[in-house]
Amino acid sequence: MVLTGSQIVLECLKEQGVDTVFGYPGGTILNVYDELYKQQDNFLHILTSHEQGAAHAADGYARSTGKVGVCLATSGPGSTNLVTGIATAYMDSVPMVAITANVNLPLLGKDTFQEVDIAGITMPITKHGYIVKDIKVLADTIRKAFKIARTGRPGPVIVDITKDVTAASCEYRPVIITDEEPEKDFNEDDVKAALKLIKASKRPYIYVGGGAVISGASKELKEFAELIDAPVCDTLMGKGAFDAENKLYTGMIGMHGTKTSNFGVSECDLLITLGARFSDRVIGNAKTFAGKAKILQVDVDAAEINKNIRTNVSVIGDLKEVLKVFNSKLEQMDHSDWIKKIQDYKKKYPLSYETNKLTCPYIIEELYNLTKGDAIISTDVGQHQMWTAQYYKFNRPRTLLTSGGLGTMGYGLGACIGAQVGNPDKLCVNIAGDGCFRMNMNELATASRYNLPIIEIVINNHVLGMVRQWQTLFYNKHYSQTVFEDKVDYCKVAEGLGCEAIRITKKSEVVPALKKAIKSKKPVLIDCIIEEDDKVFPMVPAGASISEAFDASDLEAKKK
Repeated sequence: MVLTGSQIVLECLKEQGVDTVFGYPGGTILNVYDELYKQQDNFLHILTSHEQGAAHAADGYARSTGKVGVCLATSGPGSTNLVTGIATAYMDSVPMVAITANVNLPLLGKDTFQEVDIAGITMPITKHGYIVKDIKVLADTIRKAFKIARTGRPGPVIVDITKDVTAASCEYRPVIITDEEPEKDFNEDDVKAALKLIKASKRPYIYVGGGAVISGASKELKEFAELIDAPVCDTLMGKGAFDAENKLYTGMIGMHGTKTSNFGVSECDLLITLGARFSDRVIGNAKTFAGKAKILQVDVDAAEINKNIRTNVSVIGDLKEVLKVFNSKLEQMDHSDWIKKIQDYKKKYPLSYETNKLTCPYIIEELYNLTKGDAIISTDVGQHQMWTAQYYKFNRPRTLLTSGGLGTMGYGLGACIGAQVGNPDKLCVNIAGDGCFRMNMNELATASRYNLPIIEIVINNHVLGMVRQWQTLFYNKHYSQTVFEDKVDYCKVAEGLGCEAIRITKKSEVVPALKKAIKSKKPVLIDCIIEEDDKVFPMVPAGASISEAFDASDLEAKKK
């Protein structure tokens, strides 16, 4: 059949099983939007308030569903507004296809109105980028984009299409897309070497990253941890891959990880690294990280092997499939003395916070008590993000959506919208700081437009909390540009954008506010007023060894 370029775009989306897209129209992409108008029964299009919101929504949709997220934007500023969202997805290995339109082919390279080389701009932050100048290659290009985005280590792909291609016509042949099986062939010598290390270890520790979530390896991970009788810590991106209620779980590792995880990894004799990349926020001082241990790393991306930390043995492959092999070749192990030591650490170094006032950890704990983990939680970046990772017990994968690698302020609200659209029967909550909320609070208008029952919790301390924490501890309390001395009323902002709003200032108001928000089935903002100098502990100074983790009690002891 003969179709226009715009029709081919939508037919290719249908081939891929896409029924939801996020975007914002403009001049060069009008042909695609005109076709969307004609096919309203086939696609749900979410009109965001800003293109960055569309990219974050596509990202949240992808992280929470496991599907490829799709966003649309016009040329020039429309496409460049996607850049932060694309970079966010790239750093956290999120499958996304961003479809943009550019000026007509004869006008490329002539500084035409709203012309920009978006494929060139995004080259370092995409798995691949395409500029489609010939309608005959349009369908195959979109198919390749989706395959690249979802296979191997996932990530974003951009497809930039000139406007004349969206208007032109050519023969279109539909293709049936089948799910690809993950690669199950690994280097047998690597597997043997890995099993030898595991069997010889007396003090193994499992360190889980986002790859465990992406590969869907939760079942195999639980079996593996219990089979080798080893404690388990996770990264921010690995939250939910291993049940936080499991007795082997010791909490997050790294800069704001638990003392148990940081001390335990520093004392283990084998660190089994599963789908994690040894981020600087995890390892601290690379020279001293896991200094007593041999390192075993399993990852789908060969580029991550020996990049930040030298390994003794590595296995390259899909984590779920590798763990299946490990589990089939291992017998039940007993490390009861090691486990007892780690359990003693858990008792000696529990997470703690002040209980005589309203704090973010208290709000997080009450949110967990109400949801029992049966919710999708997104966050922005900063203190509230770390408190969420510490105090909400993530017991299933794809329930924490947060910007780990890029640390994008303003990410959470768009991601929460995407998650709610992709999971209409789930409670979706975004936890933001007041600084982050200011970045993209206009997306509340999107939530109210579609009556999405999201809950936006703003942890409002009237400062940039994490930056202020560093200024307090390391910059002699020089609070340079981190205090919001203004009269912004977030409740009025939310109401003005069509949402309900609740303000809480004391602990007794938390549970009633959360219950009211959950029951309302409408978008609700909860403005939570906390003190400006609450701090996230434990903490490891940048570049220090993770064994140097300290908390408030350590600071008090130093003063004495």
